[in-house]
Order: sequence, then C-alpha cells, then structure tokens
Amino acid sequence: MAEQRKRKPMIGLQTDGDVDWSEYRGVMVVVEQRAGQAKPVSWQLLGEASRLAKKLEAPLMALVIGSDVHHLAQEAIYHGADKVYLCDSLELGPYRTRPYSRVCLHVIRTYKPEIVLMGATYTGRDLAGAIATHLPTGLTADSTQLDVDEDRLLLASRPAFSEKMLATILCKQFKPQMATARAGVFEALPRDESREGEIITVAPQMSVDEIATDVLEFLEAADRVNLEEAEIIVAGGRGLGGPAGFAVLEELAHELGGVVGASRAVVDVGWIGHEHQVGQTGATVRPKLYFAIGISGAVQHVVGMQNSGCIVAINKDPEAPIMKISDYAIVGDLFQIVPAITKAVRERKAAGWAPSPFSATRQEQPVPAGQ
Repeated sequence: MAEQRKRKPMIGLQTDGDVDWSEYRGVMVVVEQRAGQAKPVSWQLLGEASRLAKKLEAPLMALVIGSDVHHLAQEAIYHGADKVYLCDSLELGPYRTRPYSRVCLHVIRTYKPEIVLMGATYTGRDLAGAIATHLPTGLTADSTQLDVDEDRLLLASRPAFSEKMLATILCKQFKPQMATARAGVFEALPRDESREGEIITVAPQMSVDEIATDVLEFLEAADRVNLEEAEIIVAGGRGLGGPAGFAVLEELAHELGGVVGASRAVVDVGWIGHEHQVGQTGATVRPKLYFAIGISGAVQHVVGMQNSGCIVAINKDPEAPIMKISDYAIVGDLFQIVPAITKAVRERKAAGWAPSPFSATRQEQPVPAGQ
C-alpha cells in the first residue's frame, strides 16, 4: 500500500495552530443601508442574533458603515445591539465592495466576533463573499435557520438538493463563522428607545485616492418588485386560470398600495415573472397582510409566507391546505370575490378612508364567509 501523503495547508490559510479561537466572542450583524435607510433584514437579523448571543452568553454587536449614518447606530441599539461599531465617512456613501470590505475586515480582526451575519441581498452576498475570502473563513449563503450548539458552533441551515431538504452547514476550523440570511425569515425585536448601548467610532480603511471606482448615479428601476419589504402582498396561483387572471390581482394590489406575488407553479408555466415568486425558491416574505388567491398551499409556498401578519385565503376548495393556515378563509369564485373587495376598498378610499388592515392579529376570530 502506498504511503498516504500529508495534505499541506493552502497558502495564506490559518490553521487551528495559528490562532487562539477562544479570543473570538460575540455575534455581529452588519447593518445594510442605502441613502441612510436601513434594510429591514438588518433589524430582523439583530432579532435572531439576540437569541444566539443569549445562548452563547456573549455580546450582540452591530457594524454600521456609510455616510451620515450615525442615526442607524442608535437604531441598532434600539433594535437589540449592545455595541455598535460605526464607520461614518463621506466616501462611504454609495456602496462599493473594496472600501466597505476593508472596514469589515478591520473590525472583525480587531474585535473578533465569533459569528458574523448579513442579509442575503445583492449587497450582502457581495460583501460577505469578499470578507470570507480575505479572512479567510467559511460562509453559508442564503440561510433560513440559525442556531448554535454546545461547542459554540453556528448551525446555519439552507435549502439544498433542489430545495427538497435543508442542509445544516458548520465551520469548525475557522473564525468568525459567517452566514447570510434571507429577508423575511426572522422577526425583528420591538424597537425599544429605552435601551442603552455603546457606539464605537471606526476610521475608514481606504482614502479617496485608493478607491478605484466611483458611483456617478444610482438609478432604481421604477417597476422593480420588492416583495421582501412589501407590507401588503396580493399573490395568485393556478386558480387564476391563466396569465390574464393577474389583472384582477393587480387592481386590488394597486388600491391597497401593495405588490403582486405568485406561487412557483404559475411562474414555472410563464404566467408571471420570477421576481414575483414567493416561496422556498423565491422570496421569503413577512408582510403585514398577505392575500393567497387561487393558491392551494403547497409546502414550498407556505414556508415563504407563513410568517405574514395576517393571511387571507380565497379558494374554491375549502379543504385546500392554505385554508388551514389562514386567518381569514373565503370559499368561492375568486373572480367574483376579488373584484368585490377591490370595489369596497376603492369606495372607502373615496370616502376618506386610508387602507389600514394591519390591526388584524392571529388571535382574532375569522369572519365567516358572507359576512
């Protein structure tokens, strides 16, 4: 039998003998913002990170980077952070990978959090990948469940094998342990202005002359569907009968100030674009009001919207799975019911009423159909 070769560590990689991992303590959330407005996923992650930090008996930290973002450092404290590292500088106004990643690397190497979390957004994925590569460490992308075990290992779970199962990924040999998480999966803590915390100022790690790129203008698509941040979603499924059926949903969404969502089944057959898809392979959402219209309630769809504040299901089949998880279940023809709801909303708005369907809670009793 040939002698087994010893594997040499990759150049630049730290090994267990190179660093004392016991120095790493605490959970850090990188707060994502644009033009001084924090992404909701950041507060949602702080809520989940608070639970992890308590289990670890470790501090909960936040990192805020940008220009004129001091108010977000205070907001991070209100949302659960004990310490906030703030890098506020004019050249950090628009997001660019290198200057932002340099700040993150400096903070992580200096303050040594054992877990670092970011939103699985376009910016979060880009920044997290750059940081993990340079540390280096492992990164679990697009997580939907987070936990820690008795060995202080992060258990980051994400859909795998064509979304048919969850894979739990661990990073045993390097610190910090990193993960990005989907928006809408976790719940933010109630904003508490009585909370106090420490804000630590961090200097930029690159001068203006060292930044190779410049942002001349940011153009946001006017017709972009933002399901993850929507407070009202009117979603449709196969019960619509075809792509023309979405016109009925669009009217209701317009009157309520919401957006149109869809199940995977109708996206797969081309009735509507993938950007509207809600579910395990689409967007995970947490709106205050969710209409599930003509949607049977397959598990793949339910896991993406089950945390909605109030769920209204409209379906011909009273035994459809979606009816069992809804707060209000209406049995009947959606092409009669939805226009009637739209008309009622329009008439009330004309009388000076502002759409405010958010007082409904899971504890309220559903109104019987027809009342």
